[in-house]
Amino acid sequence: MSDGLRARVRAGDREAFAELYESYARMVYNHAFRLTGDWSVAEEVMGDTFLDAWRTRARLEPGDGTLKPWLLGMATNKARNANRGIGRRLAFLARRPAPAPMADFADEAAGRIDDARRLAAVRTVFGRLRRGEQEVLALCVWSGLDYAQAAEAMGIPVGTVRSRLSRARARLRTLADQRLAEEKKEKAEEKRKKKEPRRRRGEVQREAAFAALPFQEFQEDPR
Repeated sequence: MSDGLRARVRAGDREAFAELYESYARMVYNHAFRLTGDWSVAEEVMGDTFLDAWRTRARLEPGDGTLKPWLLGMATNKARNANRGIGRRLAFLARRPAPAPMADFADEAAGRIDDARRLAAVRTVFGRLRRGEQEVLALCVWSGLDYAQAAEAMGIPVGTVRSRLSRARARLRTLADQRLAEEKKEKAEEKRKKKEPRRRRGEVQREAAFAALPFQEFQEDPR
């Protein structure tokens, strides 16, 4: 990215804005998808974000800092409005393909399997977090903003970002552990059912015939 991009964007330089789009469009799009769980809505959010960025370019503060917090802040607000309008919650991790295991997970197959299960559980329960917790995780964890940049994007104090992120991580961990426990219980139940012996057709017919006998045939002979 060329030097002085912020100043050029503020001045209304169309080539600079095109450079801005090329540099950050995918980042904004991915962030919007994480906050909506819908590809088409994410495209709308991305388009609206850059449209507003062009319209409000003169409000940019001078300096040489990155424009990521500015763009992601607008995208977060757009996604929030979209979710409020259609009652959508963040459920994108449950529909996304599982990420490839990271190199530092473990060399052992069992370790990789456990990590994959935990990632799947995280994707499933992510939508249960509060909106603010989802947003701070999306900004700090997936979009890579630091505390100050996330605070700028969300319009909240840095201390609030720190505490909210800490709570979000703890709650996500708890929910993921609960989900893993539920899955373990479900698999154990399925395994138990598979081990139950199947009754042969003749056995079922004999039981049905036995149940159909008149009650008096079960009584003792009075003689």
